[in-house]
Amino acid sequence: MPQDELQDQMLDVASSATIPEVPSVAGEDGIAPPLGDMSAEEFRRHGRAVVDWMADYFERVEQLPVLAQVEPGEPISKLPAEPPESGRPMEAILADVDRLVVPALTHWSHPGFFAYFATSTSAPGIFGEMLSAAFDVKALLWRGAPAAQELEEVTLSWLRQMIGLPKAFSGIIYDTASVSTLHAIAAAREGLDLRVREDGMSGRADLPLLRVYASEQAHSSVEKCVITLGLGQRSLRKVPTDAEFRMDPAALARAIEEDRAAGHLPFCVVATVGTTSTSSIDPVPAIADLCGRERLWLHVDAAYAGSAAVVPELRHILDGSERADSLVLNPHKWLMTPFDLSVLFTRRMDLLHRAFSLVPEYLRTLDREQEAVRNHSEYGIQLGRRFRALKFWMVLRYFGRDGLAARIREHCRLARLFASWFEAAPGWELLAPVPLSLVCFRACPPRDGETADECAARLDRLNEQIMHAVNASGEAFLSHTKLHDCFTLRLAVGNIRTTEQHVARVWQLLREAYERLDPAGGG
Repeated sequence: MPQDELQDQMLDVASSATIPEVPSVAGEDGIAPPLGDMSAEEFRRHGRAVVDWMADYFERVEQLPVLAQVEPGEPISKLPAEPPESGRPMEAILADVDRLVVPALTHWSHPGFFAYFATSTSAPGIFGEMLSAAFDVKALLWRGAPAAQELEEVTLSWLRQMIGLPKAFSGIIYDTASVSTLHAIAAAREGLDLRVREDGMSGRADLPLLRVYASEQAHSSVEKCVITLGLGQRSLRKVPTDAEFRMDPAALARAIEEDRAAGHLPFCVVATVGTTSTSSIDPVPAIADLCGRERLWLHVDAAYAGSAAVVPELRHILDGSERADSLVLNPHKWLMTPFDLSVLFTRRMDLLHRAFSLVPEYLRTLDREQEAVRNHSEYGIQLGRRFRALKFWMVLRYFGRDGLAARIREHCRLARLFASWFEAAPGWELLAPVPLSLVCFRACPPRDGETADECAARLDRLNEQIMHAVNASGEAFLSHTKLHDCFTLRLAVGNIRTTEQHVARVWQLLREAYERLDPAGGG
């Protein structure tokens, strides 16, 4: 058939086809049209409503109970078991956020949230999250998101300079410190040249037991990392700590010596700057000396406390870290950045690349481009990566180094003030030093005629009851740990909205609970 006749037939078919009409905008009820997205007009209207809702939330969050006042299964019982067949108006959905979601939240943005660790979101970070969601880029290679890749490198260079690490360190963003540490240990293992990437570890008689060292106070993620990497829990050796819960370098040296004598292969030490339970700071300079002599990879876990190094007078907390092979720091903890954003700095980006680089054909680009850029997906287990750098860039731009330092400095002042009240009050004691913004304490009213075991059991019960009483008030939320086998209360200051008034109120709640639960204690 001639080409012109074929084209005529195709035009006839197209003109006779019935094409259903599709609404271009949402109906008056505000429900999504059959095809396409919410209209620009509706997006603006609902977007303003959502921002107004968030602003109202931050204004009223202090009136909400910090700890969720629900029982297990209660939120589920209020939600439909079947998915919706048709759409609902955004107004109804936002109303359900108020009705169903907010009452079932523990409010981490509450100024009375003192549990676990320093944490805080902020307005510029939230705006960054909104923009990142709008762009919806997947930063799997430079070509797919040049701004995401290069903004990440610039932003992390700024952070490196703010905390005083040398230029030899490069940074990359992951989601949490657990994942950052996982990649650091994987890079350390790759540096052993044992062909683990190629041949694995199972079924190999030629591999000795590989040893990782961390203190007894190190974060549990270190143990999860060795499990995930196939090293096994027995590969992790926990090193004793001193009276201030810091790793004992002499004990570390003895452990390494014993393991070498037993035929094991030490390869990595994890030092902690700001442990989870007490915020203790391991003696990194001495550990770095030992790692240098023994040719071991030194990874510094500064997930919580590393942010404090932006404060000039606190820069010393990272002393020795400039000699580490890698360091993790979480801006989502103490740099006012919404969760999640964890930064891994390393001076051995080549080993990280060697451990994880795998480029399928569909992601190959021009040779000149491949050589000129660093595709971040080749430096970790993820292929697609969120545009996390945008929110952190906006936080750094909005607050600046001085603004962030001022807020961290104030949090540390509040913690020291809180600790001073315990030092002056009978029947209370501090159980750990307060180098930063975390206070570990307990009530300890004396009682005559008790054995040591009876006293310990009584004080554990009392402090657990005090914690639950404070948390039940809805005004504050505390968590606990165990130090020297004692039930220990923890107050972690780190919320951008927390003031001296909130800290003073916790002290009042603690004393009221103490006097009610142990009236003979004289608190």
